[in-house]
Amino acid sequence: MGEFTMPSLGADMDEGTLVEWLVEPGAPIRRGDPVAVVETAKSTIEVECFESGTMGRPLVEPGTTVPVGTPLALIETAAGTRGKAGRARKPRKEPQGPPAPERTRPAEPAEPVRILEPVASEAPGHGHVEAGPLIRHLAEEGGVDLAALRGSGPGGRVTRTDIERAAAAAPTARTPTARASRARVTPLARRRAAELGVDLSSVAGTGKDAAIRAEDVSRAASGHAGAPSPPPRTTAAVRASRPSEDQAPAMRRAIARLMSRANRDVPHYYLSTTVDMAVPMDWLHDRNRRSPMSERLLPAALLLKAAALAAHEVPELNGFWTDDRFTAGEGVHLGMAVSLRGGGLIAPVLRGADTLEVPALMSALKDLVSRARTGRLRGSEVSGATLTVTNLGDQGVETVFGVVHPPQVALVGFGRVVDRPWAVDGLLGVRPVVTVTLSADHRATDGAVGARYLTAVDRLLQNPEKL
Repeated sequence: MGEFTMPSLGADMDEGTLVEWLVEPGAPIRRGDPVAVVETAKSTIEVECFESGTMGRPLVEPGTTVPVGTPLALIETAAGTRGKAGRARKPRKEPQGPPAPERTRPAEPAEPVRILEPVASEAPGHGHVEAGPLIRHLAEEGGVDLAALRGSGPGGRVTRTDIERAAAAAPTARTPTARASRARVTPLARRRAAELGVDLSSVAGTGKDAAIRAEDVSRAASGHAGAPSPPPRTTAAVRASRPSEDQAPAMRRAIARLMSRANRDVPHYYLSTTVDMAVPMDWLHDRNRRSPMSERLLPAALLLKAAALAAHEVPELNGFWTDDRFTAGEGVHLGMAVSLRGGGLIAPVLRGADTLEVPALMSALKDLVSRARTGRLRGSEVSGATLTVTNLGDQGVETVFGVVHPPQVALVGFGRVVDRPWAVDGLLGVRPVVTVTLSADHRATDGAVGARYLTAVDRLLQNPEKL
């Protein structure tokens, strides 16, 4: 047995609210599958499981706020081992010590898991059908009527093979009601649909594999004429439907705590340089003229790629200050500061940014920003950043000096690309330029290292075809 716990989704997160379970007890889950929706002070985030197995008994009900590390559910792991199924990725490495001597102890009986026991249900004409929660889940997904199915397992028990055979033999054309019974629906979505009087067959799912989520039901209910008046909703339901209104004060408090700590504990130093953007802008305009609209690039893509490659060259700024020492990051994972429409900001992570081609980086950036502003991020996308980048050029800002996001040791800022008088080879002209700034932790590096980083950004931007 394993435990799925409330993860730490940032240095400023002490607790979280379980909003919704995305899988039912008995459902199979794989490593990386989102299993729950958690609300933090900044956003509503899908949290993944880090082990494969079967969803067991939930320990926390939706709407409950619990501290980081609290077990939320039990997971029956594939190997039957006990461990943390939902855990935060920590940015630092623990020191390796000598292995502890192995202890032997008497074997303990396996803990019974009631949720996995087979359930008998009445089946007209067949007496009863033996089928556990997993089989019932597969039957629901495949649109198979268990009551009309004769099991081939011991004692007439229905097996996975029986479900797959029945699903394959079923007609391909189904009514809307049949499609609704086959569609994946989260437990909270079913309860919400019953509360709001929404027909699930008319709801389009936006979750994984088109699963219907609670927010899909709420969205359908908003335009559902003649629906009965719903009973009072839970706090979690209200927060899920209006994250920007209800989370704004909490978000500001979370930002205030983190930034106050950063200014108090992190000795900042600040550097800036102005980069001639004539060459990269000419390259960008030429490429965009030859590309379809959907594949055109923005200057931000070049700036981000240059920032990531420079961090690869100057790893002293790409990592974390923990336990009074610096630990280099494993890969360059850029935290992108994104302003939210309801106020505040969040920094989703662009993983392996230095390894992405510029078009792929541009696509990933657009996707992250879009999902950050609609509350569709996953837990792995809001933690583990090794360096944060803020770009306020689209807001008209020419220079931005940010605050380091601990335990990171640096933050890069980009302003707006503007035309300025500029001398080249002794001749004065008007050139597009951008101001690049660096805020860094003086405990980890000195100004010479920061200068080396900004010089690398400038050099990389002068060769855009190599980015």
